[in-house]
Amino acid sequence: MTVPTLLAGPTTITGSTHPTSTILAYIPSPPEGVWHLGPVPIRAYALCIIVGIIVAVWWGNRRWIARGGQDGEVLDVAIWAVPFGLIGGRLYHVATDWQTYFGDGPKDPIDALKIWDGGLGIWGAVLLGALGAWIGARHHGIKLPPFGDALAPAILLAQAIGRLGNYFNQELYGRETTVPWGLEIYERVDANGFADPGLISGTSNGTVVAVVHPTFLYELLWNVAVVIVLVAVDRRFRIGHGRLFALYVAGYCVGRFGIELMRSDPATHIFGTRINVFTAVLVFACAAAYFLVAPKGREQGLEIYHADRAEELEAMGAVGYIDDRADGPDHEVDEQARAADRQPSSAQDALAAAIARHTPRDAEGEPITSSSSSDAWVLESDRDTAEQAEGAPDDADGTPEDAEGTPEDADGTPEDADGTPEDADGTPEDADGTPDDADGTPDVVEGTSDGADNTAANTADDTDAK
Repeated sequence: MTVPTLLAGPTTITGSTHPTSTILAYIPSPPEGVWHLGPVPIRAYALCIIVGIIVAVWWGNRRWIARGGQDGEVLDVAIWAVPFGLIGGRLYHVATDWQTYFGDGPKDPIDALKIWDGGLGIWGAVLLGALGAWIGARHHGIKLPPFGDALAPAILLAQAIGRLGNYFNQELYGRETTVPWGLEIYERVDANGFADPGLISGTSNGTVVAVVHPTFLYELLWNVAVVIVLVAVDRRFRIGHGRLFALYVAGYCVGRFGIELMRSDPATHIFGTRINVFTAVLVFACAAAYFLVAPKGREQGLEIYHADRAEELEAMGAVGYIDDRADGPDHEVDEQARAADRQPSSAQDALAAAIARHTPRDAEGEPITSSSSSDAWVLESDRDTAEQAEGAPDDADGTPEDAEGTPEDADGTPEDADGTPEDADGTPEDADGTPDDADGTPDVVEGTSDGADNTAANTADDTDAK
């Protein structure tokens, strides 16, 4: 069976001869990048940008809510960030490819304003987009670092979707190649009959002018891989304070550095190297430094908001972010400082008091430790009952605690020397209501069967008194 090839026989492509045996299959470019709905042009590049923004806002909103934010705030901030990002991306593109518009390039200076013709520098888009996000976040009382953490994977996924626009525009491709996944670049012809592969509004005439590395596809796949890593790291380590956003920037720069070295489309060079290579190195260094020095852990509660907005949300009953796994490996927030700021509730106070009442204590009132003897303590709540049951304790010299040596009955009411009770009603009863014996000796109250010791001592006291 013969394997079909797109190019038959030895084929010359921009001065290079490619043997048939090395050409197995190639990725074809779209025949056009603009469709017309009546007089209205529908541009694939613009559609990809719009779809990316919609996905970023939708997913970013879900992630922001999961971090304790309020529904709809991502869209509120995006209203500021998106226009700033588009302007920043265009400015960077024009500044780094100025000769295309203001030099000997094929375009006129007015074309620098035609953003729909393609050409957005991600570095400028992130820089000015962050400025717009900061303005919007400040307006809504949101701190930018946690907001960036929530949006980081969503932004990078939007970049991946946007790269499909470069595919339709036949731009951002690499050097010529013979790999099976090489990208065919077609010649396009516009309505005036002008033919050029860089025509955005042209239509392919089927002529292949080059087979190149699809660097837009490499960047797309790299972005998706970094998105997966960001989500996994965020779930595993619960990082915050802008560190996930810094990780997104650093990860993107690593891939962009390698991809820039493969590209062959026109660009500004410094010392023979594409300017974006230097930009990738510089931005990576800044992002990596921030990742290392930023606070560890993730913002808790309503810390993602400024004080005024946090108080407003707290009054509305919002609780913010609650970490369901506070013992995570990267959860290094200063919990002692957090605990110092918390005020114990009345329920906590009541619980602490109950624990204190039932804490085992020794004779001096000190809490019993695990090294103390098991028969050396009783619960504080049982000590009074035990003392009442055994009679009033004597002092160290054996003298009863009653000033006159008169024993007290169970409820602590002392009797006179002749056995007459001091109760207000004069009834000769002890605490449990049982009359005294004939000789005036009070019975033992709490469960002692014969009360021999106490009876003997009380009889002796009565004899002396008589």
